[in-house]
Amino acid sequence: MTSTKPRRLVPADADSRIEKLERHVQALMEELHHVRHEQRREALTDALTGLGNRLALVEAFVAARNAAAHGSAQPALLLVNLDGFKALKNSAGLAAADQVLVTVAMRIQSAARENDVVTRLGADEYAVLLPATPQNRATAVGNRILAALEPNIDLGNNSVRCGASMGLRTAEPHHTLEDLLQEADIAVEESKSEGRNKLRVFDPATLHARQLQRQIVGELHEAIRTDQLVLNYQPIVELATGRIEGCEALVRWNHPVHGLIMPDQFIPVAEATGLIAELGRWVLRTAVGQLRQWRDNPATAQHDFSMRINVSAADLQSLEFVDDVSEALAEESLRPESLVLELTESAIIQNNELDRYTLASLHRLGVGLEIDDFGAGYSSMGYLRKLPVDRVKVDRQFVKDLGRDPSQLAFLAAIQEVIRSCGLEGVWEGIETAEEAAALQSIGCASGQGYYFGRPLPGAEFTEQLTRLRTWPA
Repeated sequence: MTSTKPRRLVPADADSRIEKLERHVQALMEELHHVRHEQRREALTDALTGLGNRLALVEAFVAARNAAAHGSAQPALLLVNLDGFKALKNSAGLAAADQVLVTVAMRIQSAARENDVVTRLGADEYAVLLPATPQNRATAVGNRILAALEPNIDLGNNSVRCGASMGLRTAEPHHTLEDLLQEADIAVEESKSEGRNKLRVFDPATLHARQLQRQIVGELHEAIRTDQLVLNYQPIVELATGRIEGCEALVRWNHPVHGLIMPDQFIPVAEATGLIAELGRWVLRTAVGQLRQWRDNPATAQHDFSMRINVSAADLQSLEFVDDVSEALAEESLRPESLVLELTESAIIQNNELDRYTLASLHRLGVGLEIDDFGAGYSSMGYLRKLPVDRVKVDRQFVKDLGRDPSQLAFLAAIQEVIRSCGLEGVWEGIETAEEAAALQSIGCASGQGYYFGRPLPGAEFTEQLTRLRTWPA
């Protein structure tokens, strides 16, 4: 029987070639894995500082939440925002600003714990995710970071100090990362408003206040659009004759659900959110329109008085405000002296270049300018001579003590003398009795406002008074 060997179908040297091919494929796979690893590392890294970026923060948060789902504590987030960085960048330049950002990154990294994930979210904002960390431990880490940022940063030719405002929020089971960032950011804003270079823990009451503020802003937008706002008018009277010389327009909100809302409940929100300019334009146009109606009405035309409206600090900072005033007067064919703008001390005390330009432009236009609530705030006599104002409205707190303090009238006489020496007219607020009016008149005060002469009234009721009265009080 003849035996046969199986025939070799592959050449003898094929095994080595296959081995080489396998090694080559393996090398390519390893290189591909390395490239992908580098691409992933770059995708998770902030190019300037070498810290993680927002994507790295997302991954760290997901990992921390997964750990929490299996029994670990919830993570905490520290949000760090540098104080005064924009001014530093403008003064020192981009290269120095980048050096500051890199140094800050190194200091935060050195103060954080080994398992904490330090990231830069952009510009001058950093975030530190602390896995499985209760609030007291997160606070300790945050304070250690603030301490690390205290020393000056050497920039070669000079050194700068770059403190930070910090917000802390410990995650709750329902939180997304965006929730956590938003609430930590609210705490950062609280830190900045309280003097900066502090750590503030998120307070749920602050979030509720923000949500309420957003709701008010939305409803106030609608109120302006749908005529829910109304103006009440209060007379300003010449003390010697009882003749009306002006009326102050006071805004109210006739809310469809909550009824009449007084300005102290919505004006601060309007100022804080930038809505005050739109509200101010509505008051301006409505008030001068009402004055035009009184001038045209034969039953009220015999009264020749000015309209007084309040002006905010935002108005003085607006380049369009002077044009708004001029156009509103022109549309109603009213002389500029028919309008008096009341400026609070806080609105003008900054006395910056734009404020001075706006006030000078209004003065040239010919409208009256009056300092409102004089004495309630800064009470600096120096700016009475420097500002182009015509009148001073003295705060009601000075009048209320008349009759109780024998020396109060002499004190008011001294204030009146200062006002007169500056070449200004004085209007005295808060007059509630005939005795107060007579006392003020006896020391040379010319004009007054208060419940003795009349409370603020809606337009129709004030019109009825104008048709019926020649002097005030009734």
